[in-house]
Amino acid sequence: MIAVLVMSLLGATLALPPRDGGNHWAVVVAGSNGWGNYRHQADACHAYQILHRNGIPDDRIIVMMYDDIANNEENPTPGVIINRPNGTDVYKGVPKDYNSEDVTPENFLNVLKGNKEAMAGIGSGKVLQSGPEDNVFLFFTDHGAPNLIAFPESELHAKDLTDALQYMHDNNMYKNLVFYLEACESGSMFHHHLPKDINIFATSAANPHESSYACYFDEKRETYLGDLYSVKWMEDSDTEDLKKETLQRQFKIVQHETNTSHVREYGDMSMKNMTLLQFQGGKMDVPLTPLPPYPQVPFDAVPAPEVKLAVLQRRLKVARTDEERSEITDLIKQEFADRQMIRDTVETIVRKVTLDEDQADLVLKDRTRDLTAHDCYKRAVSHFRRRCFMFNVYEHALRHLYTLVNLCEEGLPVDRITGVMDQVCIARN
Repeated sequence: MIAVLVMSLLGATLALPPRDGGNHWAVVVAGSNGWGNYRHQADACHAYQILHRNGIPDDRIIVMMYDDIANNEENPTPGVIINRPNGTDVYKGVPKDYNSEDVTPENFLNVLKGNKEAMAGIGSGKVLQSGPEDNVFLFFTDHGAPNLIAFPESELHAKDLTDALQYMHDNNMYKNLVFYLEACESGSMFHHHLPKDINIFATSAANPHESSYACYFDEKRETYLGDLYSVKWMEDSDTEDLKKETLQRQFKIVQHETNTSHVREYGDMSMKNMTLLQFQGGKMDVPLTPLPPYPQVPFDAVPAPEVKLAVLQRRLKVARTDEERSEITDLIKQEFADRQMIRDTVETIVRKVTLDEDQADLVLKDRTRDLTAHDCYKRAVSHFRRRCFMFNVYEHALRHLYTLVNLCEEGLPVDRITGVMDQVCIARN
């Protein structure tokens, strides 16, 4: 097994990179907010530092993040964000293109499609202005669910992302594009969606049906500093020669070291022998200085949906007073109560919408169904978020969206689904 991995890595390294005559562009997005989601903005800031250090100028890097972490009242080091234990500051110098309420799916898609008119007066107004000879690198990190990735107040669906990528291809906005995606069930954003013939290579932190993982718990900050897939690709890019390492080699390394979820690859596999520098850096003549290897740290990865509970349990272990222990214990009980409330609400909705018990049981149990009823699912998810559980408050509600996939795939009318949500959720509130 190890021998096969080593041989595949060596084979990828020996590949000669294609000629690269255009500019390199990048878009980096952290889709969450709040101190408990520290790791997403830390990932995004770290990604920016890699791209900037390796020669992509700031006018061709677009950063979208809420920017409520560095100067958060819970930050013991104001103005500083780190992405690993005892790490260096990754926040300094990060462009503030789109922050706060500007972090939306609509703005992200307009940035990708180069829609300057739509972005006029919003943030920096920067959009991709790449052309047919340019390479583009995209990195997104946040929560996810089947066929969607989350933003602070809403979500982006796989079909809408795919349509934007297709638009970019059809309008000659890139020569080659690489997309790294960190989120639970992130594979569902590309699986059966991303075409194989539009010069896009994508990797995801997880397959379409599983969680991604957080890592690097920091006792001083009482939060996780990074996401496993993200820190693995970034620490590899930090310490390797981007002129030599290929996309294939990095994928194999990250897949091997992210041993908690199944890292997946999608799209155009003919691109895999291109070098990292062709997407994560500037031109070949830019001098590069890889960082020294990172010191080993204890492995502490936890599934992203369990982060809130894991943090509370860690805080409980080190609590010094009875009052503090009582307060944290109450928060843990509330977390379990919230999860049970979400489960009960979803089950009630499903049993009222479905036609019989067998159908209800199938909807509640099957977590692996592929989505084809995109319009139904999009409407159902939006209604569920607005009328039942805001995802940025009740993040665990994202874990139950597979039931909405199943209801839509069963052919149940979306008006029936949303009507039952109104009945159940209004009664609960």
